[in-house]
Amino acid sequence: MSFLKKLFGNSNKEESIEMSNIKLAVIYYSSTGSNYQLAKWAEDGGTAAGAEVKLLKVPETAPQAAIDSNPAWKAHLEETADVPEVALDDLEWADAIVFSVPTRFGNMPAQMKNFLDTTGGLWFQGKLANKVVSAMSSASNAHGGQEATILSLYTTMYHWGAIVAAPGYTDPLLFASGGNPYGTSVTVGQDGKMQENVEEAAKYQAKRTVQVAESLKKGSL
Repeated sequence: MSFLKKLFGNSNKEESIEMSNIKLAVIYYSSTGSNYQLAKWAEDGGTAAGAEVKLLKVPETAPQAAIDSNPAWKAHLEETADVPEVALDDLEWADAIVFSVPTRFGNMPAQMKNFLDTTGGLWFQGKLANKVVSAMSSASNAHGGQEATILSLYTTMYHWGAIVAAPGYTDPLLFASGGNPYGTSVTVGQDGKMQENVEEAAKYQAKRTVQVAESLKKGSL
């Protein structure tokens, strides 16, 4: 058996897709669209894994003057006006959650932190424990803090008592997208285009999150 087979096991084998009965919330914040695209790919991956998926955005809290000063930001908000905003009920509903957030100085954006800071009531009631979670991120350069951003989000998840389903190195395709074991990450140029091809990695990460949640729900993890 080759090293890769030992490392990845049977993760590449073809499997028939059946309804998993897992409820997946894909929750994102995006100012100009990169993390919206990551979230859309995660939505596709979760759906392909048989989950019931909700694509949800956190509310925009930036001043209107700041948004108006950036045409790409303003345009993206208008283009995604019909995407539902996440509510606390969505967290309670979900078995699994994939977060997609950009990097802000090596941390999650204030918009996402503001939403997470409203979850204290659910946390106190134990309603966030054992949620299976995973996260992905973007930044404008290859060492712009993507990993730190993902880890900062996971810190909140540890306080929830959630179970982090990081991609690790569980499939060879992850190397093609940069091999970030904490979560899919991408570099976005000044032209707004992604520098790495991370579509399959984002889909795989969502699929893995659903599979871990399904195993937990069946008591086989």
